[in-house]
Amino acid sequence: MRGFVFKALAIGLLATLVQPDPAAAGWRDRFEVYGVPEDDMLKMRGGPGTGFDVYVGLPNGTVVRLIECTQTGGTRWCKVSLDRARGLKGWVSWAYLREL
Repeated sequence: MRGFVFKALAIGLLATLVQPDPAAAGWRDRFEVYGVPEDDMLKMRGGPGTGFDVYVGLPNGTVVRLIECTQTGGTRWCKVSLDRARGLKGWVSWAYLREL
């Protein structure tokens, strides 16, 4: 039984470490909003593009968790959740995120 548990843990750890997408790795998924002008906020939208509704504005320093990213036109959009309110999910421009 102990050998089975050890193997299951080892396989789970390896699966986490070899994933190429940083957002899927779990321990590298926290990003910070930065580079937004002081009088503005990064808009979290309902989808990957400016045509989607704005859910909330995120000021510089807001910590988000990256879920996935996609390219739409010339912009890379990332689906994120708020670090302190993970139920709130939306899409933001990758250009205003930096890894913590």
